[in-house]
Amino acid sequence: MTSKEIIKELQAKGSPAIKKVFLSHGAPEPIFGVKVSDMKPLVKKIKKDYDLSLELYDSGISDAMYFAGLISDPEKMTKKDLQHWAESASWQMISEYAVAWTAAESKHALEMARKWISTDHEMIECAGWNTYSSYIGITPNDALDKKEIKLLIDQIVNTIHKAKNRVRYTMNNFLISAGGYVPELREHAIKAAQKIGKVNVDLGGTACKVPEAESYIAGMAEHQSENRKKKTAKC
Repeated sequence: MTSKEIIKELQAKGSPAIKKVFLSHGAPEPIFGVKVSDMKPLVKKIKKDYDLSLELYDSGISDAMYFAGLISDPEKMTKKDLQHWAESASWQMISEYAVAWTAAESKHALEMARKWISTDHEMIECAGWNTYSSYIGITPNDALDKKEIKLLIDQIVNTIHKAKNRVRYTMNNFLISAGGYVPELREHAIKAAQKIGKVNVDLGGTACKVPEAESYIAGMAEHQSENRKKKTAKC
């Protein structure tokens, strides 16, 4: 299939109600309002396609950009590709998911996560934190740099309440991922969550809530999430 054919299919699957929900979460036009579940049959048909994902991402259509993340081929993504995606993300569903998932599965995961976390650009920094969070969720614990993760937890404790709005949300996600998946860091992450307390994030008047880190980590520990690492960051 060509990018034009896929965009046409996505447009046909668009829903005014879903579009309204996405717009309320900060999505910009152009957007069709396609449910992620309605994208899955098309994703299954295409699987991975590096060139097609690049074309779709550059369309600037939110649904197509998200879809690009689902069919991306992380092994072929260059650092230049990933940086372009991060800089071109139009809203958080793209930066925190499509970009972060693709980066997390690439060979450049840690390099890009570290680079993006250190920026002063809200959306790119969010991509960085979620890239690292996703990387933790798909990487064997013996391959993780636990000292670095611990230092990042400490950084979050010291900076989360001063960080930009969506950055606070993704920092909280990182804390949950680190504490939930890495038993050696669980106690440290829980103590960090207790020090941090409530994390306030403006979610645009939606019904969404910021996950409560301590209880989420406890739940993941109960389900032994460290033994249930994900095969893919994408969902």
